[in-house]
Amino acid sequence: MFKLAWKNLFHDRVRLAVTLVGIVFALVLILVQFGLFLSFLDTSANIVERSGADLWITAPKVPYVNGGPPLSEANRWKALAVEGVERVDRYILAWVPWKLKSGAIESVQVVGYNLDSGLGGPWNVVAGSVEDLRGEDTVMVDEIYKDLLGVTHIGQVFEISNRRARIVGFTRGIRSFTTAPFVFCSFKNAQNYGAGNLREDQAVYLLVKGKAGIALEALRAAVQAKVPELDVLTNAEMHGRTQTHWVFATGAGITTLMGAVLGLIVGVVVVAQTIYAATVDHIREFGTLKAMGASNGRIYEVILAQAAISGGMGYAVAIAIAAFIARGSEGGNAPIALPPEVAAGTLLLALAMCMGASVISIRKATRIDPAMVFRG
Repeated sequence: MFKLAWKNLFHDRVRLAVTLVGIVFALVLILVQFGLFLSFLDTSANIVERSGADLWITAPKVPYVNGGPPLSEANRWKALAVEGVERVDRYILAWVPWKLKSGAIESVQVVGYNLDSGLGGPWNVVAGSVEDLRGEDTVMVDEIYKDLLGVTHIGQVFEISNRRARIVGFTRGIRSFTTAPFVFCSFKNAQNYGAGNLREDQAVYLLVKGKAGIALEALRAAVQAKVPELDVLTNAEMHGRTQTHWVFATGAGITTLMGAVLGLIVGVVVVAQTIYAATVDHIREFGTLKAMGASNGRIYEVILAQAAISGGMGYAVAIAIAAFIARGSEGGNAPIALPPEVAAGTLLLALAMCMGASVISIRKATRIDPAMVFRG
């Protein structure tokens, strides 16, 4: 039956091409939209996900990591007194002005962290070294935002909050969900850049690292008891809180997710129409099969095989196009994520979509009157 299905499809190459175009269009739309959604999920809270912290101590009811009022350093000493705590680092994430050579101002998010522990620091450093951040007024930015910030090379000097900022390195792929790029520096330098908003004894967050083998929930409860007026969140909770705010509360992620859902709906409709039309075009062949004594089960097999072949071919073309688009988007602010899990899941979706849509045409084929074969 597979051989017959193959011959049926390739007997009319124009009809096959139309079918494949519909499938490819639907799958590419789904892959691109869902890829954007996954990218939004990652970008919205990437700095939390890769922080390396076990717990975050924050002001009460902070909705997302990008915005939090300052905390007194006295809370750090309270947390350090908890048994099972290895270290508590002060952490700054604040919006500050970046002055370009032209005099224009761009908003950036300065990230100040403890260079000794690396908690909350940059990753994927492709030029320079985090050790260079120990120098006074030194910063590191991502390659993606070079043009936005007017940066061309290491060693350039700019101004942050009217204070000197020298570029000592670049990261790759650390995107900000907002239009304000992350600028990494030592905690001390971040205090200087955010001096208008922070006192010497303040931080925006406290990052807690527990000792090896310590139970996270027990550690969280013990730290919370020491600072009852503050919130103590696990890294996963801060990550989820930030994702929920940026991706869902702002509506950006919902819009993209709806695009993927609409792509799926459009795909099912398009594929159902094309496969139905392909079945109708070959209705006499199915009548011949029935006249020769083929059962409805055999008809099912042929149509489902045609759907599977069409889905597999359409997927192969769609994944190649989507991979090309995803690669082209890597250097932009809205990359398209295409992990292996999504690629594999889309193949299953393509087969399910095509075979599910073929159910519509099966009913038409199984109700054929075999006598139609002998009519003019």
